[in-house]
Amino acid sequence: MQQIIIYMPARVKPTGKQKQIFLIHTVVFAIVTALTWMMYDKGVEGWAYPWPAWTTAAWGLSLIGHFCAVYLSYEDPGHADYKRQEANG
Repeated sequence: MQQIIIYMPARVKPTGKQKQIFLIHTVVFAIVTALTWMMYDKGVEGWAYPWPAWTTAAWGLSLIGHFCAVYLSYEDPGHADYKRQEANG
């Protein structure tokens, strides 16, 4: 009978620098988004196109991606082989 060994990649712990950059990204996002929405309909009477929704959504998605890259990354066991093959070209 053959035994199957399953290798589970380990989660990569984020460095302090990665956490710091993500925190800066989050704070800047919050400040700019708040300012953008506060300036949104200044001086407009009636309905105004909600243009800040596009930048908020796009930047919010990039913030979610940044969070995933920092906190939900797993090691890639084939990365060393890839780098070796790339170097030998």
